[in-house]
Amino acid sequence: METCEIAVIGAGKTGRGFIGRLLGEEGRSFLFIDRDEGLISRLEERGSYTVKFFGAAREPFPVKGFKAVNTASDSLTDLFRELKLVFISVGGNNLKDLARQLAPLLEERLKVTDRELSFILCENAVKPAHMLETELLALLKSQYREKALKLFGFSEATVFCTTLEDEADPLDILSENYPYLQCDARGLKGEIPKIKGLKPIEGFDNFLLRKLYTYNCASAVIAYLGWWKGYTEYPEAANDRDILSFLEMTYDQVGKALCKTYGYSEEDQREFAELSLRKFRDRSIRDTVERNAREPHRKLKARERIIGPIRLVSDTGGDAAPLLLTAAAAILYHDPEDSQWSRIQRELGARGILRDICGLDPDEAPGAQIMEYYSRMKEGHLKPSMLGQLLSPGEKAVRAKGV
Repeated sequence: METCEIAVIGAGKTGRGFIGRLLGEEGRSFLFIDRDEGLISRLEERGSYTVKFFGAAREPFPVKGFKAVNTASDSLTDLFRELKLVFISVGGNNLKDLARQLAPLLEERLKVTDRELSFILCENAVKPAHMLETELLALLKSQYREKALKLFGFSEATVFCTTLEDEADPLDILSENYPYLQCDARGLKGEIPKIKGLKPIEGFDNFLLRKLYTYNCASAVIAYLGWWKGYTEYPEAANDRDILSFLEMTYDQVGKALCKTYGYSEEDQREFAELSLRKFRDRSIRDTVERNAREPHRKLKARERIIGPIRLVSDTGGDAAPLLLTAAAAILYHDPEDSQWSRIQRELGARGILRDICGLDPDEAPGAQIMEYYSRMKEGHLKPSMLGQLLSPGEKAVRAKGV
């Protein structure tokens, strides 16, 4: 098989629809690596797929010039020796398994070459690059670790681009027309292949947290309050008047806390938030509440998109009420298809989830406030139709802002 300098591990929606599209727009040849044998076979057989854009924002873009290989293929040993850049989009929960698959391949590479190699983690998780690096180094034989530290770089990236499989042809992708993938410049090693849409950023740690606490935080408000109010279509929930009011309050309070803590300008933060709100309210972007609400046990972790902003806002003297209600709705969230979350709910209960997953004391603020909301919601004393009544008079004025 012809060698490539670039690989994309994970040929799912983000891998195909965003990373693959950026590489295709640059005219780069690259390698898809995925454990799904059926997907790899379809990609190899067709040799191309099409990215279509929400709202017909631009002409559909055909992605070509790639090879596709299964993670179990014997050819990966030779292919990995030539790589300079690897994008990873497998889901944060799969990084430990990926490390076990990569370790022997990287040991074989280290035996024969001193070439540098950079991994860019395109995962919506906390410090996925550090997680993968730590797991890999622990798995490598001791004689290879020092060399790996010198030659391998691990960079985190932010994924702002929504991508969905096309129901008419699951190999094709529906996507936003988002042009950039921002990543941590410090984690890159050696000569990186030129890709116009790849934007290395200095001081990336704060940028990643800012994204998690702005974009992902707002998405959680829409998803869990939207589920509570009975919505199934995500854009419809994002355009609900009550949810929009809570979103505005969240953007305002979290934005002020981010500016106070990390020194962002308020004007810049407002623009950042407005871009996310514009995306969430766009009815041409077909998305579901279920997709955005899935795996609440991950999204309720202490440093994740709900509890992290609650702590930040509370520590800076702000009002975290919209996020407290969101946390309660997330704990109440029911997904019969998610056996892991259902088991957690049965075994831990709301108080155990607050304590063991959120890292909050259910008897002290803010845990006690979340627990109060949860109990009222579960017992039916607080109904979805009453959401607007929870707004203070000053907060209700938000409705006048074009809502």
